[in-house]
Amino acid sequence: MGKKNVTFDDIAKYTNFSKTTISRYFNNPDSLTLENQQIISNALEALNYKENKVARILANGKTEFVGIIIPDLYMHYYAQMLSEILATYEKFGYKFLVFEGNRDKSIEQQYIQELLAYKIEGLIVLSHTISSQELASYNIPTVTIEREDQYTCSVNTDNYMGAVQATSLLFKNNCDILFHLNQQVSKTTPGYQRIQGFLDICQEHNLPHKLILTSFGRTYEENEKRLGKILQEMEEGYQGKKKGIFVSNDTHANILLNLLIRKYGRLPEEYRIVGFDDSPIATSAIIPISTVGQQIEKIAFQAMELLVMQMNERKKRRPAPLKEPIHQVVTPVLRRRNTTD
Repeated sequence: MGKKNVTFDDIAKYTNFSKTTISRYFNNPDSLTLENQQIISNALEALNYKENKVARILANGKTEFVGIIIPDLYMHYYAQMLSEILATYEKFGYKFLVFEGNRDKSIEQQYIQELLAYKIEGLIVLSHTISSQELASYNIPTVTIEREDQYTCSVNTDNYMGAVQATSLLFKNNCDILFHLNQQVSKTTPGYQRIQGFLDICQEHNLPHKLILTSFGRTYEENEKRLGKILQEMEEGYQGKKKGIFVSNDTHANILLNLLIRKYGRLPEEYRIVGFDDSPIATSAIIPISTVGQQIEKIAFQAMELLVMQMNERKKRRPAPLKEPIHQVVTPVLRRRNTTD
């Protein structure tokens, strides 16, 4: 039998079930007893059945595709997160259709319509452009990561704890003044808690500090130019003082480190740097960067696990919708490396 395509008729004859029962096994397995499901499963193995994916999609509309909208692949965090999400195929068996966002709401809305046209079963969103309320209105299982999530299920880092860890490490390095470099972020986004954690520790210990919120641009050249200007302002305004710099991501922390090494040939004693993410750039930098590890692999897995739970519920004869979104928080892990003592 393994030398030809095995049909539902072949499986029905082998099991003495009707073709309707075999069809129910593939399209609505909950309608069969566990005993009958096992009989059919054993038959598929014995007959060396190879599923016709296209036929199954046409029959039940289930594509086993998940859509992903990610802001960009320039930031090392997003690239690593995407890699970890794709790796969940081995566990969950879902394939992925990926769009890279461009911070244009209308374009990203087109992306979603395109994904829906491909009959995706679920959606993972890291882009900040479209509100969670609008995402929920598409009536498809959705999980967001590190963005506003009032109306959607989400998995986020405990950003406040991470900021407390980073700021406390710089405090213990006996810095004279602490800086936090970040973008202007809404208080509704998880990333805002990095700002709040920094401010709270500085105020608790009465530490001299400065919060720098700015646009860094969307390319390496723009990032480098803006960070170069910030570094120049630090050197001119705080000459001779030991400066502790908490950077909101490892990509920018690495650029800042490169600027210092180009100028001095080393990381000067008066600078201490802590990043955030623990993306690969933190360990591969010319001087490994101390950082707050977001446990990216764990976040990706939990996001997919949460999405699969929602998708499986949808497949039941009588699905029970979530009464409210589920929000999971992953504890960060401080990684001490060579840019701090």
